[in-house]
This record gives sequence, C-alpha cells and structure tokens, in this order.
Amino acid sequence: MTTAAGHPAEGEVSSPARTALRVLATAMLEDLDALADRLTLLVMRAEPGYAELGVSAPDALRENLRGNLERGIQSLGKLVPPGVDPNDTSRETGRKRAREGVPLEAVLHAYRLGGQVIWEGLLSTSRDRFRGRYDRELLAVSGWVWRVIDASSAALVDAYRLEESRLRSQELSKRHAFLNALLDGRGKDTTVAREAATVLGLPTCGPMLCVVALLDTPTDEPLRSPRDTLAAHGLVSSWHVRSSDIVGLIALADRTPADVLAALRPAVMGRVGASPVITTLGQVGDAYTLARTAARTLGAPGMAFLDDHLPEALLVDSPELTERLTQVAFGELLRLPEAERETLLATLGAVIDSGGSPTRAAQRLYCHRNTVIYRLQRIESITGRSVSHPRDRLLFTLGLLAVHRRTTSDAPSEGPGH
Repeated sequence: MTTAAGHPAEGEVSSPARTALRVLATAMLEDLDALADRLTLLVMRAEPGYAELGVSAPDALRENLRGNLERGIQSLGKLVPPGVDPNDTSRETGRKRAREGVPLEAVLHAYRLGGQVIWEGLLSTSRDRFRGRYDRELLAVSGWVWRVIDASSAALVDAYRLEESRLRSQELSKRHAFLNALLDGRGKDTTVAREAATVLGLPTCGPMLCVVALLDTPTDEPLRSPRDTLAAHGLVSSWHVRSSDIVGLIALADRTPADVLAALRPAVMGRVGASPVITTLGQVGDAYTLARTAARTLGAPGMAFLDDHLPEALLVDSPELTERLTQVAFGELLRLPEAERETLLATLGAVIDSGGSPTRAAQRLYCHRNTVIYRLQRIESITGRSVSHPRDRLLFTLGLLAVHRRTTSDAPSEGPGH
C-alpha cells in the first residue's frame, strides 16, 4: 500500500521506529555535506563517464546528489516541509538527466548508491552517536525504509521517461519542420540548410539521394527499418513518415547510387522511388518530386531509380495525354478481341526490343520468322504506322509502356513475397 504522494504507507511502522527514524534523520541532516561528498565520490568512481554523458561539472553533480539525499532523509524522518512533494527532487533529477542524455541505467545506479549511503548513514549514526540505541528499531523497519527509497526511484523513472518522450516528440516535430522547409525549397537559404543538416544529421552538401516510399493505404509499410538497414552498410540517412509517403535523404559519401539502392533493397516492401543525385539541401524539393514520380511508375512493390524509368515517368504525370497517346498509336488495334490484341502487342514489343529484326523477335516468341512478319504487316495495316519509321517506332514504344502500365495497375495487387 502506498500514500497519495507515492510513498509506502506508515501503518507498518511502529511508534518507536518512527521516533528512531526522526532522531536519526535529524542527526544525519547535520552531516549532510559529508554524506554528499561521500556519495559524489561513489558515483564518480562507479560511473566514470557520468560527466561525459551530460553532467557538466562535479560541483553540479554534488549539488544535485545533496538535494536528493536531503529529501530522502527528510522523507524517512517525516521532516519534509509542509506542502512539499517528497518526490520533488527525484522527479526533477529524472527530467534533468533525460535532458542531458544520461542513460537511465546510469541514473538509477547513482540512485541506488544514494540509497546505500542513506541506509549506512542511519546505521552509523545510531551506533556512533547513540551507541546502538536505535539498531533494533532500524532492523525492524529496514524493509519499509527501502520501499520508501524505491518509491523515490520509481518517481524518478516516471519523470525521466515522460521527459524523454516529450523531448523525442519535440525533436521529431523539429525534424519534420526542417524537412518540410527543405521540401518547400527553403534549403537554398544557407542558414536554413545549415540548421537542417544539424537537426537531420546530414551533410550540408555532397552527393545525396532523395527516396520516397508511397503509402497506398494508411496501414502500409512500404519500407521496413530503412535507417537500420542502411546503417549496417555504414550509410547515414534521415527518414520521415508523412500522411501520404515516407521520405528519406541518404548521404552517398563515396558510394554510387546503385550501391546505395542495393543496400536499401532488403527494406523495400512497397512502391519506392529514388531521385537523381543531388549535391545540396537546396535541391531537396525538386528531388522529392522526381523520387515520388519514380515510385508512381511502379505498378507493384519494388524500387525505381528515376533515371532508369524516364519514359514511364513522362507518362505517369500525364494521364490524359497517355490515354490519347495509346489511341493515336494503336487505334482500332485496341478494339480487337483480347487474345488477338495481346498477341499483336506482344509481337510488336518483341520486334522493338530486337532492334526491328523479325528473326530475333521470332526467337524471343518461339515462333517462325514469317509469323512475325505477317503479324507486323497486320499491325501496320490496322494502325497505319510502321516500325521502320523512327517517329512511329517511338510512338509504339511509349504506347506499349502505357498499355503495360494500365494492365499492371488493373491487376490484383500481390505482396512482395509473391
């Protein structure tokens, strides 16, 4: 059972024990400076890196430890000033250490040492100043004493975690604000770029990629732990979840885009696009647009580097023009029965991929060369266009990409493992 202040109830403490604790606590407060000195030495020895972790100076550490010792001793002796929270110093210590970045484990270790100093101080005060008069009472109440100390530790932990959560939320908001500034093109301002680089943990200049993973549904997870995946390869990156996508900025250092995207590939679970290489944070806005376009060229989970998908990128941002392009390229061919239409389109694609050679196209299609020639003649008859004409061939090529994209988009979606 605990009190409203978070301390164990005193019902289990006898009247003689309460008297003993009050007398001993009063005497210990007279030696508070000596106790604080001892605890400071213990903490510095047990946690030699404590100062490096954020506590700026031994004097500041001693002052904090002294305050916690004082409140702990007062709590045991019922000497806390009226209206004062017995856990106030514990909570303030938790908040302070979280802000300083000191690991919670190190803070709790220091707190346990403080509990040890208080308990040993109670025993030595009873024996040295009162000739052991209160030893029996201390033994009887020892469990309650440690529960009080543990309650203070629990208050510290709660305050530490709340502050840590607040700081994390604040840092996340700050990172989002700077990312949005970069996406808006404000990275061209050198001051904004410098501050953004610091907050995002990225260089202000040098080769970088912008990567965008589309959130096709609110429950999507198009990228799984991209930061950790890249960090395993020594690559620095910054990632941010937005309402419609996940945006990442990756510092290439001395790696090629192909190397970086290969390292990221195991994390890809949805449609992901990558921009061309940029060299300053002022280019992030344009790179984001290009990376998002690259992702939209995909009809299924995968990763698209914009420079490898430029024809598709031209089509994806012009749906009305794309529809018109397919009509102009193929005309009545699109209205043939499905089996015949698909056969002719597949033949056309094989011929174009074979550099216009019916022989090589026939090998791809596992049919006779004359069959390919017959189908080409039929295509040219229906469309009024010829594969041998450069402009018609370009129109056919873009039209095939558009038809393939539409077919892929209309197909049932399957996960990346299928």
